Amino acid sequence: MTPFMTRILPSLPLRSAITLHITGTKRHNGRVADSAVDSKARLAAPVKLDDFEPAARALLPQSIYDYIAGGSEDEAALRGNREAFARYRFRFKILTSAERPDLGSEVLGQRFQMPVHLAPTAIQRMAHQDGEAAAYRAATDAGIAYCLSTLSSVSIEDVAAAATGTRWFQLYMHPERAVSASFVERAVDAGYSAIVLTVDLPQAGRRERDVRNAFSLPAGVHYANLDGRRSQATAAGPDPFAQNVNAQTNPALGWSDLEWLIGKTSLPVIVKGVVRADDARQAVEAGARGLIVSNHGGRQLDYAIASLDALPEVVQAAGGTVPVLLDGGVRRGTDILKALCLGASGVLIGRPYLYALAVGGADGVGMMLAMLRDEIELSMSLLGARRLSELSQDLLVRI
Repeated sequence: MTPFMTRILPSLPLRSAITLHITGTKRHNGRVADSAVDSKARLAAPVKLDDFEPAARALLPQSIYDYIAGGSEDEAALRGNREAFARYRFRFKILTSAERPDLGSEVLGQRFQMPVHLAPTAIQRMAHQDGEAAAYRAATDAGIAYCLSTLSSVSIEDVAAAATGTRWFQLYMHPERAVSASFVERAVDAGYSAIVLTVDLPQAGRRERDVRNAFSLPAGVHYANLDGRRSQATAAGPDPFAQNVNAQTNPALGWSDLEWLIGKTSLPVIVKGVVRADDARQAVEAGARGLIVSNHGGRQLDYAIASLDALPEVVQAAGGTVPVLLDGGVRRGTDILKALCLGASGVLIGRPYLYALAVGGADGVGMMLAMLRDEIELSMSLLGARRLSELSQDLLVRI
């Protein structure tokens, strides 16, 4: 059997073309998956981020695609994240000599090549056999930060050994505080430069695609940061995967946990899952060094406010004292510019890079990031902005 192969066409630059060859059957992590793919299936060169999704769907088992693509309950919050971006239009400037805009950005004193970073997403070896290590290599090559999930399928240490770029560690607060302390200590020892505490998942949301699929960890994929006993633990939940996740998270998560974490580590703590001004202020007062506006990609509380709609009040509450990033619904360079005009210091993306990872491993993610960089650069030039600091609400109108 010939393993499925993805490759970047050697005669063309990375951003120009990627061809996917499928050899008659779906394969996953080098093994034949449950369902078949038309042997004639072939992906033309993607021209936008959304083009990676159908290609990934053709490769992945349905249950894994549904896990990545799905949201909670009616998936209203999932759709809302995208719909929020469509409510804004640009009031562009003219004659600004913005032919070569500077995309350089800074977060927590670290310089990046563009204001885009890879969000923490669990068990990426479901999408590609190299998993988180491949995504981190692509982020390093693009000059952006990579955030590793607590529930990763490649360990804290092995990801750190895969590349040299900026890496952050995302923490789900475990019911046993000693387990959380060990995660933080391992991240410090492995050279991670920030801890991202996710606060919108005291327990997993009701993701009905996973319920219908009775979704669970695929064979051969495991939580690389947990020992065998803990990785197999379960708690109450609507499906096997949620039951497993709920055993790794603290349903009584409270402000004292944030205060404990900030006191535990010298690394800056970024709080992910903030959508309200009062919560933003309290997090900053507790010592948080950054905020991420997020509704967990529409995977937790359904009908939650869209991340972009929540952004302005969180930015105002932070008052410029800490960086505010946005996570949720970003698919275009123009989406990123809208978020920055509303005060974000940068954005995180999740699903799009998982699709690119499934299609082409590190090369696929690298191509996706190069595509996004080109979109940002062109749109900034057309908007009349020469550098990110020139982006402001004056350039937007809400319709």
